[in-house]
Amino acid sequence: MANEVNCTHLDTVPGEPPVADGCVECLEMGSTWVHLRRCTTCGHVGCCDSSPNRHASKHARDTEHPVVQSFEPGEDWYWCYVDDVGFELPQSVRSWSHP
Repeated sequence: MANEVNCTHLDTVPGEPPVADGCVECLEMGSTWVHLRRCTTCGHVGCCDSSPNRHASKHARDTEHPVVQSFEPGEDWYWCYVDDVGFELPQSVRSWSHP
């Protein structure tokens, strides 16, 4: 992760609470995921790009919502799809995570 925050979309952080405990689309289709990401703009929970369906990045493309935060326990990092940069914010509230 970058030490200096080069994301131009910090206005979406920390963002909206999660809308689900797992990937919204995978839960609907009965699929599985590897890791989860929470959209800071709307709270959508999607699966990561290591997952078969890659719903988090698809959501970002389809909605133009730029930033996600890890939805994994103990992980507080963010990723901006538009600026192609990962970052952590020392002053940010701890991340929500799935059970």
